[in-house]
Parts: sequence; structure tokens; C-alpha cells
Amino acid sequence: MHWVKADPSDFELATNYVCSGHTSVLVGRSKVVVFGGFADKRFLDDIAVYDIENRLWFTPDCTGNGSDEKVGPSPRAFHVAVAIDCHMFIFGGRFGSKRLGDFWMLDTDIWQWSELTSFGDLPSPREFSASSAIGNRKIVMCGGWDGKKWLSDVFILDTISLEWTELSVSGTVPQPRCGHTATMVEKRLLIFGGRGGSGPIMGDLWALKGLIDEDNEAPGWTLLKLPGQQPSPRCGHTMTSGGHYLLLFGGHGTGGWLSRYDIYHNDCIVLDRVTVQWKNLATTNEPPPPRAYHSMTSIGSRYLLFGGFDGKSTFGDFWWLVPEDDPIAKRLLSTPEVLPESKSAAMSHSSSQSEIKESQREESLMVKLQQELGVSISSSKTQFSLVDEMDDKELLELARLAGDSLPTGDQVACIQALREHWKKSTANSIQLRELGPLLRDYQRVIIHQQLENLASQAPFSSSSPGSKIYRFFHLNSVSQLRMDDVPKLLYEYQQLISS
Repeated sequence: MHWVKADPSDFELATNYVCSGHTSVLVGRSKVVVFGGFADKRFLDDIAVYDIENRLWFTPDCTGNGSDEKVGPSPRAFHVAVAIDCHMFIFGGRFGSKRLGDFWMLDTDIWQWSELTSFGDLPSPREFSASSAIGNRKIVMCGGWDGKKWLSDVFILDTISLEWTELSVSGTVPQPRCGHTATMVEKRLLIFGGRGGSGPIMGDLWALKGLIDEDNEAPGWTLLKLPGQQPSPRCGHTMTSGGHYLLLFGGHGTGGWLSRYDIYHNDCIVLDRVTVQWKNLATTNEPPPPRAYHSMTSIGSRYLLFGGFDGKSTFGDFWWLVPEDDPIAKRLLSTPEVLPESKSAAMSHSSSQSEIKESQREESLMVKLQQELGVSISSSKTQFSLVDEMDDKELLELARLAGDSLPTGDQVACIQALREHWKKSTANSIQLRELGPLLRDYQRVIIHQQLENLASQAPFSSSSPGSKIYRFFHLNSVSQLRMDDVPKLLYEYQQLISS
């Protein structure tokens, strides 16, 4: 799969739509409807629609018959939205400090909002709940935050009769939570992650049975422990169904022992419904910046990512995640035109020509390395995130301490002394401040060694694609390391240095 930032040729958005905490649903396989959200310290009631066939965004002129002569739902974020046939159903969310419990339906054939009066076991007002469609008639909703407590209740709505039913579940139930995801897979509802009742962020996966009337199953939860590379605990992520995969992207968690602050993710992890295991999704280029409370919509074989929040900024960018044979992916592989040299450039010295050839050679090697590693690595002269040893201030500071008996001006010798120090270190002796420079040097050594192999046409080393030695190469920052990753990182680094 390839990540591709949306190009102006893909579509033109009718408005500058920047937000997080919004919802995005695929309606009738022909359009994507985005509603609400939060941006610039205000809650939104904006609606934007992506016409898939005509590849354009527009803002529909909606009518409505809500109470108090309202045309549509009030501004809100962190609500739930579910599409059934040509209708989008909206429930709850937050406006200011108020949790909402109103219920709306948008008919996307005539663009008309209707505020629905439902009955039965009405759910309490809430935000950060999770919901999913059951077939083409019912909706299931679970959990959330009502402003005072975390919830673990489960409600089912019949969209024809507009009756809510609270599901009575016996046995073990998941811990109350909000910010989780809920996805129907065959006859089971899967929920993952969320923030728990006492504040921790969770990474557990549960399955709920008993949602299909015809099966006459007693409702019950089962905690699933699946093999593979399980996602780290998180909330505010998305779980999108596509083919025989469930695709998990983004979200935020805590740094745990590394940091008391939230960390934001941009990893892609799939739950394979055939092999029933977690897998890291192989992507061949740089992913979007980390974020949470974004939306990810499945459109055929493509996924469309929009918006989100990274703890500091709110996004308004669009990204495609597409298969390698998709036309959108192919534009990544197209070679940019080489502009003709000007007359003055043609008269430059032979040294300039040598520099150009060396640059082209370097770029060629980087492309080869990209193919070998199965990742996207930009040339050091463009935007590759790893800095040179001599520009890595944290590395140099540690190197001076490691080489305190050496002349301070001999930075190369100091760096070598630091590497020898790490070569002999144990995981327990590594200090927190060393982890960032260690991770960057680990990635730097991989690039240097493999570029040398490629330049000399030597066979690729034993650290071939898929080998465990590259398990940390894709990390963007040390905040993505877990506590039990540190011994593995140090071991792999020592193997690299020794070779």
C-alpha cells in the first residue's frame, strides 16, 4: 500500500475544512459525508460531501424539520454517525461543556435533516461513544463519557421503528471506556482500545455476540487475545473495514515510563479476518503526521484520511492509502522532468558537473535502498528526517561525555567512543536521554551500511527486508518505543555496530 497526499487534481474542496472530532461515513457507495467537528476553539455544524464518481467536494443546501425550527443538528464534536442505505444517523456528541443526546437523520437523496423522536430504552447524553451498523436496519452503540462517568452500556436502535433497546449482557463485560472503536464483523461487534474508567488508555480487543435476532444467542462479551503485532494501547483512533481486513490507524496513548505526556501515532495495523491475527501494514513511503480524532473512510480499495489533532495542531489535510497498482499510487513512481541547463550552468566548472553526477548517483542508491528495505527514504539533501551525525546536537552532547578524555574538537572520535559505550551497555544502564540519539544512530547506521553495499554492488546483507533487525527502522520518534522494546533496540544496534 502507498500513502499519497491528496493532489488538487483529485478533488477541490468547497471550503477550507479543518477539524477534528468529526465523523465521515460512506453513503450508498457514491458519496462520503463529513459532519461536525472542532476547530479554532469552536464546535462545527459544517457538512461537506465528496462525490466519488465526479471527484469533487461540495456543500449541500440542506432543508430540515427539527424542533425549534432548526434545519439540522446543532454544532458538535465527538458524536457518532452511521450510514444505512441513503441515510446518515447522528447521535450525541458535545457542544461546549454540554453532552448531547439528540438524534438526527439526514436523507442524502433530498438533503433533508429530520430530528427523530425515538422511544424505548433511551441512551443518556454522551460523547466519545462508538457505533456500527447491524445489517441495513439496526445500529449498535456502546460506551462513551456522559460528563461524570465512563460508560459500558450497549444500545441497539431499530431505524424503522425508532425503538432503542438496552442490551442485557451477562458474564464478564469490558471496562467502561470512551474514545474506542466499534466495528461489526460478520455477526460479532469488535471494540478496541479507548480510555478507561480510572483514566488509563487501553489496548484490549473484545467481541460481543447476541446482536442478530435470528440466531437466538444470549448476548455475551469475549476478550480476544490474537497473535501477531498487537497495536499499542490508544484512543481516538479509527478502525475501518475494507475487504477481509480491519485497518487501524493513528490515535493517541501515553508515553508511560518514557513520558507523562500523550503520544500520537501514525502506524497502520491490520486485523486479518482470514488468519485472525494482527499484522503491520506494509507501506512503502512516509505516512501522514501522527494524529487522533481524525476520520478514515473506505472507498472501494482506497482509504481516505482526513483531519485530526496531534496535541498542538488541527489538520485539514487529505491523504489516500491505496494499493500499489492504483492510478493514484503510480504518480509517486513517475520521474519528474529534468529541466534543461541554462547557458551559464553549461559553462560551469567540471567540479560542478561532478557534484551533479554524485548527487544523481546518491539518489539512485537511495532508490535502490528504498526498494530493498521496502520503505521510502528521501535523499539526505531533501527532507529525510534523520540528521547527519555532526548536526545531531543530542548525539554530540552525549559523545563529548563518552569521550571526555579525548580532545573536544575531535567529534568523530567522540562519536566513536559513544558507539563503543553503547556496544558494551546493557538495557538497564541506558538512560532516558540516550534513547533518542540511540534510535537515530541505529537508523543512520542501517542507511550508511546498506548504501555502501549497494554502491559496491555487494550482495545485500543478512539484514534483508522483513528481518527483525529492521523492526525499529520505521519509527519516527523515540516516543513510539515501548519499555520492552529497549533491550531489543540495543541488541540490534550492537549487532549492526559489530558488523
